[in-house]
Amino acid sequence: MSPATATTSPSAPAKPTPLGGVGRLDAAVSLRLHSLFLPVPRLLLKALEVAGDGRIWLPVPISLLLLSASPANASGAVSPLLAGLVAGLVLDLVLVGLVKVVVRRPRPAYNAKDMYVAVAADHWSFPSGHSSRAFLVAAFLAGSGFRPREALFLWAAATSASRVLLGRHYVLDVVAGACLGVFEAWLSNLFLRFIAPDTVRITKDEELTFLQFTAKGLLIKL
Repeated sequence: MSPATATTSPSAPAKPTPLGGVGRLDAAVSLRLHSLFLPVPRLLLKALEVAGDGRIWLPVPISLLLLSASPANASGAVSPLLAGLVAGLVLDLVLVGLVKVVVRRPRPAYNAKDMYVAVAADHWSFPSGHSSRAFLVAAFLAGSGFRPREALFLWAAATSASRVLLGRHYVLDVVAGACLGVFEAWLSNLFLRFIAPDTVRITKDEELTFLQFTAKGLLIKL
């Protein structure tokens, strides 16, 4: 076949990037932040990773809940606060897993190979389970009357930021996770109000202030 008559086969279309152009911009910003904060001690970031790990936040509250319901408990009363927290954590596990397998966003290529993968969904990046879990716990406890709120949300924000600095997630992953966690905490507090109205110590007047405080915390994180 002569060069004049030769035809070139069309190149295969590029595989679409999850989340489109927003995802590409997010990836660039996340890589920049990861590179900029490389001097942060990895041991500190790993400690935050462990502090928000589901292998701690699921078994421990469930075990305490079962203990409170056991005959060994003199009062014989199940802790409503633990019941609400466990309900939120289970909801978080389900929702995060579903979104991960639907969106199927790969984790950053520069993510180190020292990450523990519990289930297949953990291979995907969006949203961050650590971020959703941390903000769920912080918002739920704050909504249940625990103080100081600032310390709770500072821990949640630091845990979320560590996911980007470790290279585990992109910025959008942790922002989406934080928003999801706050929503789950709201649902969990509704559940807690239903099963034990007296347990939730936050008043109706405080609820708007709490929501405003949470929104400010998310904006600062952004």
